[in-house]
Amino acid sequence: MLAISFVDRVGSGLWGATAVLYFTYVAGLGTAQIGILLGASGAVGIAGPPLGGLLADRVPLRPLLAAVQAVRALASLSLLTTTDLRLLLVIAAVGSLGDRASSVLTKLYATRVADDERARYQAINRTAANLGWAVGGLAAAGALTGAGTAVYRGLLIGDTLSFVLAAALTLRCGEPPSPAHVVTTSATARCPGAATTPAEAAPAEAGPAPNPWRDRRYLAYTATEIALFLDDSVFRVGLPLWAVTATTAPHQLVPLLLVLNSVLVVCFQVPFARFGTTPSAARATLLPLAAAFLTGGIALAVSAADSPWVAGAGLTLAATAFTVAEMLHATVSWELSVALAPPPAQGAYLGVHGLGQAVQRSVGPLAVTAAITTGSLGWVAFGAGLAAMCCAQRRLVRDRDGRALSVPSVTVSEH
Repeated sequence: MLAISFVDRVGSGLWGATAVLYFTYVAGLGTAQIGILLGASGAVGIAGPPLGGLLADRVPLRPLLAAVQAVRALASLSLLTTTDLRLLLVIAAVGSLGDRASSVLTKLYATRVADDERARYQAINRTAANLGWAVGGLAAAGALTGAGTAVYRGLLIGDTLSFVLAAALTLRCGEPPSPAHVVTTSATARCPGAATTPAEAAPAEAGPAPNPWRDRRYLAYTATEIALFLDDSVFRVGLPLWAVTATTAPHQLVPLLLVLNSVLVVCFQVPFARFGTTPSAARATLLPLAAAFLTGGIALAVSAADSPWVAGAGLTLAATAFTVAEMLHATVSWELSVALAPPPAQGAYLGVHGLGQAVQRSVGPLAVTAAITTGSLGWVAFGAGLAAMCCAQRRLVRDRDGRALSVPSVTVSEH
């Protein structure tokens, strides 16, 4: 699955770096049309996580994930067939739906394979994904030194091929054990090239599966996650826009800050996994996560000082702080989202949790631009608000007696 994440993100790096350019120079769309296209497709994509999670509790996970990758490949390739905005909207919406669904399904696969080691597995998986994204982005940058629409089409075809390869690699994986059953072998949990001998499983006790839409604590937890995923919008929108419009730092610093983000994640995401090895550890990590968010907000406020050196130092500190927040939250979110999910409905619950990141991608740019327009105080309030949300989530995920929640893991026995 780590190889799949790497391949997937190489393609995403190719396309993510050139999507706007493709729609501008190949499809011939205007700025407003591109905004409508990306916004509408992103909104449709919000339905991907719950839909994917719901299906994962009802059908085998491996072929489902491969099918979603195939849908993404078809949608990507179909973009080459038209320049009509209405058709592009439909195609991009299907691709966005598949993209969000695959993210949840990949997480669910890792959860079932790694079991108690899921925090470390997720950390390694994020490292592989970041490396893939960096490779794709660098390849796109190199390709764009050439001119002509053929370059953009070639990068889009590269994105398509990455999904095809990811689907093929997925089919080589074994079907992971379902948390709704006691599995008597773990041979199918190894990927790629795992043995695909069907596992003997005993059905779990009969009864209706828990419904995440009726679980008020899980819904409240997911709502807090929307805010804590805002580090994504900080790097995609907030930090670059603030740097070039409100600071005296040289514009060349902006891409270097994004490189810093990727390098830090690659180097430290795995060591940070120790902060989320148990629900109790993950809950405790919410306090340093709050401190990281607050530090990032204050640093962005300080970067507005009328000095290029102070501005550069403030932006660098902010990028570092928000990257630390990103890594801590990834670890915490991975553990708590699984620990709060009843095993018989793990897919449905993780699908609902996936809404947090999907919704953030729609509302996050509005939140960070609001902070920018408010000025330095806006960034202080932004950081303080996220810190307060960390404290609220910490209170939310405790047991009724005030201790950290503790959920028994799924038992996977070997013979």
